[in-house]
Amino acid sequence: MVTSNPCAMAGAPLLSVEDVSKSFTIHLRGGVRLPVVANVTFDVASGECVVLGGPSGVGKSSILRMIFGNYSVDTGRILVRDPATGDVADLASGDPRLVLRLRRDRIGYVSQFLRAIPRVTALDVVAEPLLARGVERKLASDRAAAMLERLNLPSALFNLPPATFSGGEKQRVNIARGFMIDYPILLLDEPTASLDETNRNVVVGMIREKLTAGTAILGIFHDIPVREAVATKIIDVSAFSTRRAA
Repeated sequence: MVTSNPCAMAGAPLLSVEDVSKSFTIHLRGGVRLPVVANVTFDVASGECVVLGGPSGVGKSSILRMIFGNYSVDTGRILVRDPATGDVADLASGDPRLVLRLRRDRIGYVSQFLRAIPRVTALDVVAEPLLARGVERKLASDRAAAMLERLNLPSALFNLPPATFSGGEKQRVNIARGFMIDYPILLLDEPTASLDETNRNVVVGMIREKLTAGTAILGIFHDIPVREAVATKIIDVSAFSTRRAA
C-alpha cells in the first residue's frame, strides 16, 4: 500500500496502469512462453469511459483480467486509488487479500459471459454483492428486482437459475449484478454483445449515469454505436500487443 495526501489528489486518476507486461507459459508444450502484451500504460480518471480498442486477439480482455486480479502480471504496476482518501494500492503486487478487498470495495467487473452457479436464482445472483456488504435481504432483493426490471428481464425468470437462460438473458443478469454497487472503478467486457437494440440503449443509459456519478469506466465495446455513445477516450491495444494480430 502506498498512501498519498488526498489534498493533493484533485483530478488524479482512479486507475493507473504502468508498464504492465503479461505472458503465458504453456506447460503442456514444454514450458513455451507466449507473450501477450508489453509496456501497457494508461490512466482512467473519475467520469471517464476509456475504451480498449483494436482487433481481436491483441490482448484487450487480458488487460481487463489483470486489472481485476484474475491474471497475474509479469512486470509493472496497477495502481488503484481510493477516491475518498487518496490512498493508492498496487493490485499487481500479487497479495490475494488485497485483490479480494479491492474487488469488494473499489472495482466492479461485468464479464462477457455469466458463470451461473447451479440452483442459484437470478434474483440471488444479482442481490449477492449487496448481501455481501450487509444489506438486509428484503432490501437487497427489492433492489435486484428493480435492476432486472430496468433491463427488461421477465419477472417469471427472477426466481429461476440463469443456467438455462438465453445468451441475452444471462448477459442482462450479469450487467444487473455488476451495476448493483457504486464501485469507483467499473470494468466492462463487451456488456452489450448479446443484447437487442432496446436493451443496448438501456445499458448505454446506465453507463452514462455511472459516468455522471464519477465512476471511472474501462471497457471493451465491439458494438460501434454503443462505443460511440459512451467513450471519452479510445486506446488502441495494438500498440501494446506482442502478437500484432490481424
